[in-house]
Amino acid sequence: MLKKTYPYYLANKPIAANTDLPVTNKYTGEVAAHVALADESTIRQAIGTAESAFSILRKWPAYKRKEVLEHVVRCMKERTDEMAHALCIEAGKPIRDAMGEIIRGIDTFTIAMEESTRLYGEHMPLDISPRADGYQAIWRRFPVGVCSFITPFNFPINLAAHKIAPALAVGCPFVLKPASTTPIGALILGEILAETDLPEGAFSILPCPGRNADPFVTDDRIRKISFTGSPEVGWDIKARAGKARVTLELGGNAACIVDGDVDLEYATDRLIIGAFYQSGQSCISVQRIFGHRDIYEPLRDMLTEKTSRLKMGGPLSPDTFIGPLITEDDAVRVEQWVQEACDKGAEILIGGKRDGAFYSATIVENSPPDAKVNCAEVFGPVATLQPFDEFDQALLAVNDSDFGLQAGVFTNNIHHAFRAYNELDVGGVVINDMPSMRVDSMPYGGIKDSGIGREGIRFAIEDITDVKLMVLNRIG
Repeated sequence: MLKKTYPYYLANKPIAANTDLPVTNKYTGEVAAHVALADESTIRQAIGTAESAFSILRKWPAYKRKEVLEHVVRCMKERTDEMAHALCIEAGKPIRDAMGEIIRGIDTFTIAMEESTRLYGEHMPLDISPRADGYQAIWRRFPVGVCSFITPFNFPINLAAHKIAPALAVGCPFVLKPASTTPIGALILGEILAETDLPEGAFSILPCPGRNADPFVTDDRIRKISFTGSPEVGWDIKARAGKARVTLELGGNAACIVDGDVDLEYATDRLIIGAFYQSGQSCISVQRIFGHRDIYEPLRDMLTEKTSRLKMGGPLSPDTFIGPLITEDDAVRVEQWVQEACDKGAEILIGGKRDGAFYSATIVENSPPDAKVNCAEVFGPVATLQPFDEFDQALLAVNDSDFGLQAGVFTNNIHHAFRAYNELDVGGVVINDMPSMRVDSMPYGGIKDSGIGREGIRFAIEDITDVKLMVLNRIG
């Protein structure tokens, strides 16, 4: 069960400064807990203590960093049910998805624990010409300093883990702003971190209203910003970030191609999960499906029939697949976007019904390219379906997007697989699975309006460390 109140964490310590942020149960709409909100001066204080902590944390040996991460992994395993329950309440996440997120969070911290002892470098001979005779060099990576992390509502624990874990692995102190609609998961991670012997100021987790959040972006003591959220907010952060390096994990309208030679039973099962898990509230949910003309009718029939079986209901029920969207306003927006597509000639094959914050799993056929359900990010349980005749035609359709996060291709043609990999303008191509597939060790991120930089622990570590060189001159 949730606690009635949660503190924020300032310089590793819980501070019950107020109870100004109500967190609602997204299924019932009732207030489930109250969380302390930080003001701008508190955020700046947190950044100052993080800067002081860096002088200590940067010198920590690998085994101590590893011990902190081991503690997080151990506690997350012990508190899996509690953390999953919190996600059901604050995010409206069906319990199967909530449990999956905790398992992935454990994976993420485990990978970081392993990488904490692998900050390797290299010996580099420099005697490539007579003028450098007697010179050699070594280089390795050093932590950059204070990091600022801003996380979204849809994965309150694992997306926080993808920022926190690499920072702890290399010795970067951080300040974290969780989403105001779902702050509790991050605060539970703060509770776990507070049990370690991290130096004072190594972390602060500070829910705050947007009007107070400016220091997370503009304070010149911050060396690295990592943001996951909407493109509009993300590109504004980059414009205001000054000299800080920035990673942006933004939106998408992920597409999936179904070639004419595939196992349709398998492909449709994966497409249904990819389109509708977590009620479509994922930046890599399957939003656009392109089916080869030869298999288009059975593909359409299978998708429609299997979608009709999905149960919509309370997140705590193990049978629920579709839970509420994060707010009723979001459900209204999805409803309006589907209606816009229908007004432009599209047809609803299944779904298209709203009940408060719930929106039924929906497949829309033949929506035009300029309909929002195609060209924007729905972030709800809606997928569009279109036929294609030639594989290259499908590749062009996938690329006809402002986004470029991940794409999926179901095919048994190895040439088509490599052509898709070489030609699709996305950060990742998943062959014979949904674009929603993500393993937490892999490089993950997009191009175009989907962002810059990569997450995945080893790749995130590259962005929060600097290469430092030492040149040795052999004298005598």
